[in-house]
Amino acid sequence: MSNSGLSTLPSTDRAEVIARLREALLAASFTADGLLELLGAPAYAALARSETVPALRATRGDAPLEALVRLFLLQQPVPHARVEGVLPVDACVEAGWLVRTGGDEVAATVDVRPYGGPGGEDWFIVSDLGCAVGGAGGIGSKEEGVVLGVGGASTTLAGITVRTPVDSALDLGTGSGIQALHAAQHAMQVTATDVNPRALRISALTLALSGAPAADVRQGSLFEPIRDDETYDLIVSNPPFVISPGARLTYRDGGMGGDDLCRTLVQQAGERLNEGGFAQFLANWQHVEGEDWQDRLRSWVPRGCDAWIVQREVQDVTQYAELWLRDAGDHHGEVAEYQARYDAWLDEFEARKVRAVGFGWIALRRTDAAEPSITVEEWPHPVEQPLGDTVRAHFDRIDYLRAHDDAALLAGHFRLVAEVVQEQVGLPGAEDPEHVVLRQNRGMRRATKVDTVGAGFAGVCDGTLSAGRILDAIAQLVGEDPVLLRDRTPAQIRLLVEQGFLEPAH
Repeated sequence: MSNSGLSTLPSTDRAEVIARLREALLAASFTADGLLELLGAPAYAALARSETVPALRATRGDAPLEALVRLFLLQQPVPHARVEGVLPVDACVEAGWLVRTGGDEVAATVDVRPYGGPGGEDWFIVSDLGCAVGGAGGIGSKEEGVVLGVGGASTTLAGITVRTPVDSALDLGTGSGIQALHAAQHAMQVTATDVNPRALRISALTLALSGAPAADVRQGSLFEPIRDDETYDLIVSNPPFVISPGARLTYRDGGMGGDDLCRTLVQQAGERLNEGGFAQFLANWQHVEGEDWQDRLRSWVPRGCDAWIVQREVQDVTQYAELWLRDAGDHHGEVAEYQARYDAWLDEFEARKVRAVGFGWIALRRTDAAEPSITVEEWPHPVEQPLGDTVRAHFDRIDYLRAHDDAALLAGHFRLVAEVVQEQVGLPGAEDPEHVVLRQNRGMRRATKVDTVGAGFAGVCDGTLSAGRILDAIAQLVGEDPVLLRDRTPAQIRLLVEQGFLEPAH
């Protein structure tokens, strides 16, 4: 089917048909939980790897749910008689959700994938044919304007987004509408933009079929569709961040040179945020020869914004090129053509002196503080999603530290955050450990080395005594001058607060 036109997509105007279709899907347990129960964990996991055979084997029966999985998820034509008692078939054909094929069969015009919301909601993500299974890898060679379904990047961004009630949210580059759908749960008004008109139609279908309020959809690149006087409490974007030669695939290639699209997006977001508002993105960035990658990212942060940037992964240019050539299915084509495309990627990187590409998260908060805080770090280790509360708490702690000098810090009361454990590292049988490690079991799951004073301090922080009083007691125990201890410890306390091991006991 053509991915450039809109005529092949279901109508967004037939609200009654969409409501009837949603009811029918729910009645047949065509939900995330229902799929897992029907298919079993191995077949369900195989779908994410673009492997459909286990799911096809599990849906050979006559149950309504099996027919719906074959129809909407596995892209198999199904006999009209099998779904006639399950779906409003004629209305779905008329509204464009189904087409008649092969005489007595019907087929879906779009993928529909059940998706469980964070509060147990039953949602449905609409995407182009072939995109519900395996994400980008599920459809092999793709046309330029294809709209993907849910992938790992989508769920990562949804998980790290701060979820506080807001008046206005912007989903920039909405694709299938997954971020707009999440935002609709806590924002009074959601605006969704995309350069691809097909994506705008599909995102509207996702919201409607999921029972969510409609978004204000607008076509255009980056902030072009936004009026000069419009600002938001939340901006989210999973942009086409792939750094590639040219812009062959709209869904992933930004069309600007190098990492310019991500840089432009971040730099322009600041003036679109309300005071206290958050902007959160996934991004790729170049590691350029002779340049510190952290300095590169610091230069992106707009004035008046605090920033927390986390690099989750780094790939050398050959790994990166191979990943995205496979994503486009180029490795299945002619060998000479594949090699020419690979060569073009390496030419591009060589010309820009790029040695590697980083991937990660960028979170901004509009603060207008005299001295904004910019944290750029590398954290490739496992984390616990969702992290939205962790992100919000990070910026709250930055506010606290900015407002408290060392004297105020020593007068403050702190608590050790729940589920922090202490590990002592050293040779077996040694009287004293070589060092002590504090480790979080939640959120970012950080680990940090502390000295014996830091470990002792953290261990007794329960909010009852001030930091200064605790240090005075430690000084007496270890025979150290309390004045000197008070002088040298605030830096360690600041680090433990910033990284979320200690929290102010208000």
